[in-house]
Amino acid sequence: MAAATILLPDAPCLVVAYGHAVILSGDGELMTLTINEARHALKPLPPPLVIHAPSVQKRLGLSLPVLDVLELFAFARPAQNCAPTPAGLARALDETVPTTLEAAASAMQNWVAALLGILLQGRDLPMNRHAAGLAALMGGAGWPWARSVLAALGAPAARPDPAGLKLWSILPEWEEQAPRPPPTAFPVGTEAARTRLAQMLGTGAEPRPAQADYASAVSAAFAPRDQEGAPHCVLAEAGTGTGKTLGYIAPASLWAEQNDGPVWIATYTRHLQRQIEQELERLEPDPVRRRARVVLRKGRENYLCLLNYEDALGAARASSLIAMGLIARWALLSGDHDVTGGDLPGWFADLFGNSLLPTIVDRRGECIHAACAHWKRCTIEQVVRRARGADLVIANHALVMAQAAWGGLDDSQVPTRYVFDEGHHVFDAADSAFAVELSGAAMAELRRWLLGAEGGRSRARGLARRLDDFCAADDTLVAPLDAVLIAARVLPGEAWLANRRLSENPDWAENPLDQVGTAPAEQFLAALDAAARARAASAEPEQKGRIEVDLHPAGDALVSAAATLDRALERLVAPLTVLHQRLIARLDSEADTLDERDRQRIEALGRSLARRAIDPITAWRRLLAAVTGPTPAPGDRPSRVLFIQRDRDIALLGHLLDPTEAFAELIGAQAHGLVITSATLRDSATPLSGPDAEAAMDAKWRAAEARTGAAHLAAPAMRAAFASPFDYPHQTRVIIVRDIPINNEEALASAYRSLFLAAGGGALGLFTAIARLRGVHQRIAPALEEAGLPLYAQHVDAMNNASLVDVFRAEQNACLLGTDAMRDGVDVPGNALRLVVLERTPWPRPDILHRVRRNFLAGGAPRDYDDAIVRLRLRQAFGRLIRRADDRGVFVLIDRAAPSRLLNAFPEGVPVQRLGLAAAIAQIRDFFASDPHRGDPKP
Repeated sequence: MAAATILLPDAPCLVVAYGHAVILSGDGELMTLTINEARHALKPLPPPLVIHAPSVQKRLGLSLPVLDVLELFAFARPAQNCAPTPAGLARALDETVPTTLEAAASAMQNWVAALLGILLQGRDLPMNRHAAGLAALMGGAGWPWARSVLAALGAPAARPDPAGLKLWSILPEWEEQAPRPPPTAFPVGTEAARTRLAQMLGTGAEPRPAQADYASAVSAAFAPRDQEGAPHCVLAEAGTGTGKTLGYIAPASLWAEQNDGPVWIATYTRHLQRQIEQELERLEPDPVRRRARVVLRKGRENYLCLLNYEDALGAARASSLIAMGLIARWALLSGDHDVTGGDLPGWFADLFGNSLLPTIVDRRGECIHAACAHWKRCTIEQVVRRARGADLVIANHALVMAQAAWGGLDDSQVPTRYVFDEGHHVFDAADSAFAVELSGAAMAELRRWLLGAEGGRSRARGLARRLDDFCAADDTLVAPLDAVLIAARVLPGEAWLANRRLSENPDWAENPLDQVGTAPAEQFLAALDAAARARAASAEPEQKGRIEVDLHPAGDALVSAAATLDRALERLVAPLTVLHQRLIARLDSEADTLDERDRQRIEALGRSLARRAIDPITAWRRLLAAVTGPTPAPGDRPSRVLFIQRDRDIALLGHLLDPTEAFAELIGAQAHGLVITSATLRDSATPLSGPDAEAAMDAKWRAAEARTGAAHLAAPAMRAAFASPFDYPHQTRVIIVRDIPINNEEALASAYRSLFLAAGGGALGLFTAIARLRGVHQRIAPALEEAGLPLYAQHVDAMNNASLVDVFRAEQNACLLGTDAMRDGVDVPGNALRLVVLERTPWPRPDILHRVRRNFLAGGAPRDYDDAIVRLRLRQAFGRLIRRADDRGVFVLIDRAAPSRLLNAFPEGVPVQRLGLAAAIAQIRDFFASDPHRGDPKP
């Protein structure tokens, strides 16, 4: 073997900001150039070193070959993350963090040397057993880092070897375990919970009385259930900084240990899932024991599927072979093989496109389970089996809702104890989980699942392929299978997805009925579209063709098309039901002869048939029955809100009027104990005074119970509230800017620019409309970059949301623009976030769903219903600012018409001022000037 060596590429280094770029040439010349000058300067040069090629190329306005250092990072440090910027990479490598573009360009070759040094020093590790052959293979596909990597591995002449790609031969096998007995039901005492909390915090921890009180309070949810269908439910509002995560982990972990049963902790956001996982190091410092006790669980579609990976590898072109090689490197060291928020860096999809990862994960309902050649090494089965034996399972709201709706996922037992963190999102999660969508895309996806690939490069397996060996052994399955395959052709095919997206087909937009076939599904979709277009309000903007209209009263053409489609779906669901029944019957009739592998396959196929086909068709038929049935009278309280939505597709949508009723029935009533917790369960935590204070506070709790489903439980919930320990009057300011005209984008951009400069960066700007976000970004980016404040933006930068937040967290003086949806996804303690700016009061969108819920769930007070939503949103946005005792921050609302009645959303004692922009800027500068730990405000 040749001597290992560091072989740096002979390449210039390129760093690009808005409006200018820095190039370090191969001979050491450092050039700071305008974008146009940089484009010309790069033409004669070899491909440069860059960090995050998509962002560099977009800012440069030029597509050019590059050597992306992030690709080398992914190979040398698999299953590790870094923010995709020069500063982020420097921190990940424990190198000096550059503060200027020039310093970043000058350091880039040093970072490359550090990464190659990692490979050189670890070339004999087991993880690098196939590294040389894999790098050579990737080099043959055009990977520019191959030569340097092979030199570092001491194998410059290595031959391409696909062995490193064959994960199905490399990853460990899982072992089956005996089923877990049902748990006992011994309670957790309040003092025991406090003691466990103290043990996790350690002897040197700062006393936090509210955290111990919180742990004591939520332990009530772990008492034995006294009555069937009546769980112990604790609604616990814990202000930011209380320490609620460890507060509920204390009683939850105690209950799991002493009762030998799992507690499921559910969050709304992926970020909080990972944050809780990290907090659990305090419970179990030993990583091996922690892996056995704690499992982070998501839906199957989040995990690497070895069979789909093998199929994708077989069809891979040279360009995608590089990405597959990096996936193989990642899979060797991944903790759970989660490709959507796990230890695969979020920027991987930025670098290699969003189309690759969906092809290598499990697709809903397609898994063939024990029939798969890679089943014993299946990454999903690994996670499922670990979760069955874990004490704590960290899931998300969506997975728990699905588990409840389906009576269990892949688990033999549904848990009896839950903690719902981010509990203010229970309503939203239930709304998504229990809604029904009858659309062209949904029907086309079912057809693909039933019939498989019908042309093109799709590798989708149809139902016949999944059942072929069962049909060979049992001819009673053949007839219903044939009937299914015939009846499925009434559904729209790939042509619908490829050619009939409304926003992409101008002919469809003009003459929808001329653009469809005669199949019942497409005729129904055309009738839906005609109804939507006919009823669209003349004042309703048709940006990108989006329309929403009420279903009722349904016209004759729509009723007729719905009846025809319903009959067609009946002909499809009938043989599917027979097929399902006959498969499941074998579990009983052949109980003595079925081997374990076939039994597991039949159970899995039965679940897939029900969840992927029978249940959706049944739900669709309920929607169609609403179309063909009697028209409800005006003012009738509906159980489900029905409306037509026309956007990139046409859909009939059905949402439960109150989805928390289903949550209470399917989860709450089946559970023995529930903790529903958040910093913002109520729309205000400000203490009330006066003769009606107690009644007013009770009303706020009752509203929280309604939003979380606790109001629908058989036993009343225990209420507990714990104030934040932070000194908000000292640490924060709230400013309402009163002199910016509404709908004046230029004035809005000027305000954002001035506010961000006054704070010296560290600013998050939240928007309610993507168009305004883009317009403001375009206007303020040059000035911020000139002041040394990097600006990043959702829907503008070539990064996904996770990468943007990572960058924002890593860059102390960066600014980030995002839509209102980013409000819960940004958790940035410290100086990196010190200013939050909302471009207007976050009123609920006045759509059909909100209108109906406002009319029937508001208790006769629709304005109060709207106000409560706004106050909750303001509390959640304000809560981003202060995450530690030494944080300071300013919250700005740019809305001269913001009503004073909403301002009790903010903590008691926080100064709220209505100021002109100039006075607001002066206030912000003065506030941060008094804190030496803040960044220097820019003039």
